[in-house]
Amino acid sequence: MKDHLVKATADGVRIYAAVTTDLVNEAIRRHDCYPVAAAALGRTMTGALLMAANLKNEEALTIRFDGHGPLGKVTADATPEGYVRGYVDEPHVNLPLNSKGKIDVGGGVGTNGLVTVTRFTGLRNPITGSTELTDGEIADDLTKYLFVSEQTPSSVGLGVLVNPDFQCIGAGGFILQPMPDATDETIDHLEANLREIHSVSHMVEHGYDAKGIIAEVFKGFDIDYLTTTDLAFRCHCSKEHISRALISLKPSDLQSLIDDGHAEVVCKFCNEKYQFNKKDLEALFEEQQHG
Repeated sequence: MKDHLVKATADGVRIYAAVTTDLVNEAIRRHDCYPVAAAALGRTMTGALLMAANLKNEEALTIRFDGHGPLGKVTADATPEGYVRGYVDEPHVNLPLNSKGKIDVGGGVGTNGLVTVTRFTGLRNPITGSTELTDGEIADDLTKYLFVSEQTPSSVGLGVLVNPDFQCIGAGGFILQPMPDATDETIDHLEANLREIHSVSHMVEHGYDAKGIIAEVFKGFDIDYLTTTDLAFRCHCSKEHISRALISLKPSDLQSLIDDGHAEVVCKFCNEKYQFNKKDLEALFEEQQHG
């Protein structure tokens, strides 16, 4: 099953649901994530894709968790076209399971800090909001952020299941948002459904697609399925992009790289390595001097 995101509505409530197993595995592969990092990054990337789904084309969104836990910062960028990239400062963190016998994402992320969301909407300055972390488990923190910072009552569900071989065997999520015409009866029905459903990662592991997740959340409702978007881990770094960054260095710093005869630049979002030999660096220096 390819990664995908589905939008739907029912009785004045909208839902976005996603299956993200493949892109989480791509992030695990690129960053060599241990399970705690895989779960934290996977949930954050999935949440970013769900929140980016209501942006216009060419817009983008960044989510950053900074709870001062052993993982350091967890960051994800997503676009409404279905592309996401992300990284965690310390991917090789090992922690015991939490009191519920699950991967201790909250312990890895920490709770002494903020979740920050930046929306790039084409305006001169991006729009940034932040809230204090509740439990560092990602989903509840995003639910709180949407309510406090964006005044949007929501229910966020996120899950990443990692096996002992550090492979993701089920990842996905949903964002549920009542619109102004949703009735109290509808809200009560949905809350009852949410208490009954399995975790998202469990549903994906057992073969549910995004429509299947929506059908569980909206059990008993007449569902109007809207659009489906393919999802993928994709970074927009390139050698040209990195070259521009090198040209922006101080001339003395660029000259120092030339003296070394070689430079390797690693993209923190995707771990791609870019090599520049002495001739490449001299050409960049020349462009800097006469640009």
